[in-house]
Amino acid sequence: MQWLDLNESTSIILDQIIQKINEGVNVVDTDGNIIYVNENSANYADTSIENMLEKHITEFYPNAAVLKVINFKKKYTNIHVENPDGRHFIVNAYPLIIEGEIKGGLAIFRDITELKMMNSKIINLQEKLITTSSSNIFNDFIGSHGSLKEVVNKACKAMGSPGGPRHSILSGETGTGKTYLAKLMFRFAKNIGVLKEDAPFVHINCAQFTNPDIAASEIFGSKKGSFTGASNKNGLIEQANKGVLFLDEAHALKNYQNLLLKVIEEQKVRRIGGVKEIPVDIIVIAASTKNLEENLLPELYQRLAQYELVLPPFDQRSYSEKERMFLHFKDAYKKSALDKYDFDLEIMFEPEAREKLLNASYKRNVRQFKNVINYSIDSATPLINNLLNNKRLMIVVKSEHIPERILNEGQNNDYQVDEKEEAKSNSENVEELIKFYREKGFGARRIANRLQERGIDLKYYQISYRLKKMDL
Repeated sequence: MQWLDLNESTSIILDQIIQKINEGVNVVDTDGNIIYVNENSANYADTSIENMLEKHITEFYPNAAVLKVINFKKKYTNIHVENPDGRHFIVNAYPLIIEGEIKGGLAIFRDITELKMMNSKIINLQEKLITTSSSNIFNDFIGSHGSLKEVVNKACKAMGSPGGPRHSILSGETGTGKTYLAKLMFRFAKNIGVLKEDAPFVHINCAQFTNPDIAASEIFGSKKGSFTGASNKNGLIEQANKGVLFLDEAHALKNYQNLLLKVIEEQKVRRIGGVKEIPVDIIVIAASTKNLEENLLPELYQRLAQYELVLPPFDQRSYSEKERMFLHFKDAYKKSALDKYDFDLEIMFEPEAREKLLNASYKRNVRQFKNVINYSIDSATPLINNLLNNKRLMIVVKSEHIPERILNEGQNNDYQVDEKEEAKSNSENVEELIKFYREKGFGARRIANRLQERGIDLKYYQISYRLKKMDL
């Protein structure tokens, strides 16, 4: 170190200081030979200071960053270097310049092998936690360990990856469970701390809007006077801030794709007619029965399709999964009767009826399967007002209780159940139910919700029409 031109006392002081610091220190000349080293560096190399001096740095540190300093004549900071023996170091390396000339290089470094191992253990524990959390959250999603295993894995990655969460697309036929999956993803994100417990889940059915002005104001919000009847209103995107925005029937997005793309890219929303940009932080989940790549702007599709999850139709599900769904919906019916009316129902299906239900084909998938099960149990069950005080009842569902189309088309396995025709053929029972709920003080919307739970697909305005017709 003659070129450093230090007097003896200064050299001793500096040496004592450098030997005391927690980091390793190497000083090399322009050829890469070690001219100074401290005790920590020798310990890291499992040798002695005397053994290292005047030897080439690569004998002890084959990937030494200090050589890059000499070659490229610039400093390198916070470099991660891995030795062939598996040790990991964080290195800061600097050129030693005397009177404008490079005389060598200095490396100050710390062994982070244990820290890296600890970090790996933490990551593994986090992954196990995510797996455990997902198995709990998605446990009720029948098929999560079978036909939907890959779908669930992608759903977890979309929400739980360290670089995420990511926007995603859910594809599948009507009734395959896209909305249910979106809600499970939302619950999972809250469960692992990606979203706060009070985070919002805002569901937009993009197909419900026929007027583009109304659609834009509902989704993006509006400023008073921006169009006839407009008021100061925060839109659904603002309401979804710090949570999930679920775009159902996303293929129906037509007039405001550019606006949505801008929100996703800039994380800001501007109300219709306004000038102020409002920051928003949202996870977008888009669902559709159609190919969104063909229905959305390419840029918007690319933003949303960071993860694309495809839900299989009911007919592609395994028999065991269909059995689990069958039992799930049967138990749900029983629980609903117990919770709402304190009726303890024991529901049994004759083997023939059960097999017909499980072997049928359902064009509208899981939703239709559920509706058919509910309808079949309804057909075998007396109405509430005829049960009097009998709170316990055994229900036996036979083939005759299954919708007629299932029975008629059972031979060719081409079963198509039209819920509207079922409701029509059972109009007398439907009217009795409407009358019963009306007498309990229910309005049209609440009656419609109760009928939906029983598998009867009537909208609230259809209920209103029937109430007027029935003079109720």
